[in-house]
Amino acid sequence: MSNRTRGELVAAVTAAARRHHAAYTLFNQAMAERLGLHPTDLQCVSLLALEPGPRTTGEIAELTGLTSGSATRLVDRLRKAGLAERHPDTHDRRKMLVTLTAGRSPEIEAAWEAPGEAFDRALDDFTDDELTVIERYLRRTTDVGTEETARLRVG
Repeated sequence: MSNRTRGELVAAVTAAARRHHAAYTLFNQAMAERLGLHPTDLQCVSLLALEPGPRTTGEIAELTGLTSGSATRLVDRLRKAGLAERHPDTHDRRKMLVTLTAGRSPEIEAAWEAPGEAFDRALDDFTDDELTVIERYLRRTTDVGTEETARLRVG
């Protein structure tokens, strides 16, 4: 057990989370530069890879927190970079669906190989129970971040 108070522990977690966010933001920028992409474009590719299927540009705007116009320009950049394609929605002809292409997948996977292994190794000495707590924390803070982003944009 820790000999720190709850307030000290919360402050330590908050400080570590801020450092983590800054380090990951810088990592994302460096990875995007390595791949010749804008950091937002790389994050969009990452988010789309987590989705179960194609997404509309409006859904991409929601995923990324961009306006619909910015999301349209982002999809245009992804298409130009050979990372995404647009296809008509077979259920609604008014909609276009965006899918990732396989064209640059080997390049992106190769760029992620060493960092991915390093991030995996960072979790090696955590127990399964600790990993469950870490995942719960990340999900909660992701939800809070999404909610706070919406609140800041409205008011």
